[in-house]
Amino acid sequence: MKALITRKVGMTSTIAEDGTVAAVTLLSASPMVVTQVKTDDTDGYTAVQVGFEQAKEQNVNKAQLGHFKGAGTTPKIIREFRTEEIPEDLKVGEKINLEVFSVGDKVDATGISKGKGWAGTIKRHNFHRGRKTHGGRSYRRVGSIGSMFPQNIRPGKRMAGHMGHEQVTVKNLQVALIDAKREVIGVIGAVPGPKRGIVILKGAK
Repeated sequence: MKALITRKVGMTSTIAEDGTVAAVTLLSASPMVVTQVKTDDTDGYTAVQVGFEQAKEQNVNKAQLGHFKGAGTTPKIIREFRTEEIPEDLKVGEKINLEVFSVGDKVDATGISKGKGWAGTIKRHNFHRGRKTHGGRSYRRVGSIGSMFPQNIRPGKRMAGHMGHEQVTVKNLQVALIDAKREVIGVIGAVPGPKRGIVILKGAK
C-alpha cells in the first residue's frame, strides 16, 4: 500500500547536479499505525484503516478507545485507503513509514485548499468589470442572471460565494527527497492547503 498521511511544513528549493533548480514542498510524515484491516468477507470491500499522530486519551471517547485497543494506540487522525488486496504481513498495530515511497516516484497529493472567504464574481470567476462611462453604475455587480430565460437561476450558476476551502488533488508530482531520520518527504511542485494542513499522498496510477 503506497499511501501516507502527512502535514505540510512549507516550501524550499533543491539544486540538481546539472544546476537545475526545483521548487519542493516539504511534508512531515511521522509513522502511521494500522488500526483496522477491512476485507470483502467482513465489510464488503478491501481497505486499510490507518491512524496518524497521537491524541490525548481524554479527547477520545470509549467507543474509539475500544476500536484502537488492538492497535495499542489512540490516533488523532483516521483515514482509510482502499486497495485491491491486503499484504499478508500487514496486521493491526503495525506501523507504516515514509519508506513506502522512493525518490523519483509519482504521487497524487490531496488536501483542503486555503479558504479565501466570501468573494465576488470578479475575484472568484474572473468576470469583467462593468463600464465606468456613459452612465454605467454596475462596476462589480454580477449582472442579469436569468430574468428572461429560463426565469430562474439554474444550479451551478457562477455567482459570488465562498471561495476556496475545498478538496483539491494535484496529480503526478515527483518525490524529490526522503529523510527518514527527520521523517520528512519532499515533492516537486506545490500541494494544496496551508502550513500544518493535512495532505494525503497516494501512488499515482
